Amino acid sequence: MLKKKTQLWPIVFIGPHAVIFILFFLVPAIFGIYISFTRWTLFDTPEWVGFANFKELFFDTNSIYHDQLVNGLGATLIFVLLTVPLGIIVPLFLATLLQVKTPLQKFFQAVFYLPTLFAVSAVMLIWLFLLSLSYGPLPKWFGLTTNIPSTQPWAWVALVGITVWWTMGQNLIIYVAALGGVPKEQIEAARLDGTNAWQRFRYVQIPSIRFPLFFTIVTTTIAQFNVYGQPLMFTRGGPNNSTKVLLMNIQENAFGAGIPAAGMASAMAVVLGACIMVVSAIQFFVLRRKGD
Repeated sequence: MLKKKTQLWPIVFIGPHAVIFILFFLVPAIFGIYISFTRWTLFDTPEWVGFANFKELFFDTNSIYHDQLVNGLGATLIFVLLTVPLGIIVPLFLATLLQVKTPLQKFFQAVFYLPTLFAVSAVMLIWLFLLSLSYGPLPKWFGLTTNIPSTQPWAWVALVGITVWWTMGQNLIIYVAALGGVPKEQIEAARLDGTNAWQRFRYVQIPSIRFPLFFTIVTTTIAQFNVYGQPLMFTRGGPNNSTKVLLMNIQENAFGAGIPAAGMASAMAVVLGACIMVVSAIQFFVLRRKGD
């Protein structure tokens, strides 16, 4: 009897999470994949069309949806390629500096982590105010005359910089903890062997934190592929749709003005999800081999 009660405890703890996962992730995901093979306006019965949506997305160069996929996915990839390396390197560099014991060490950790607590809407509103030509302090202090959200390449520079500033706190905390766990004996032995700071970092500390590093690279990549709020609020996809990422097109097709094209929007979402899975699998394979 006691054994049966003991076996029920895992179900008690896992059960609520499993129910939430099934209802709010698994079921919507399966339904979304199904809808990607249909034509659906949200208000009628989905009409099964097989792979017609995907054929139009990939091969019909006269289709507006093809252009949206190509341009939106291109903007998303640009964002990922710019933010992911910086989202790893910057917090790793700061975490290395924070290994130095000072009275303000904990203070700086809190300061660097603080932006992560803000919602994306709050972050974008803060920076729109700071960079406003009409009343923002930064243009006045630095003599800026360019409206950054509507000018390239400054729109990309601002989006990438703001995103790295906003999200680096999560990786920073992981790196601080991981670097703090590197055995001091190994670092001291390397110092006695005549290595400099870079060599100790490269050959002692990095190999020691390869698993947390691998985890943050994959999760950061997935997070940046799902970019939506930053360009929506900061640039509105401009200038000339250059920062209009794929999720913005997905949202407009599914819920925007006019007749919704939920089937096509779901097909775009499936393509985006497939891209994330492929990139994550490549990262896993490459980083695992390097780790070995």
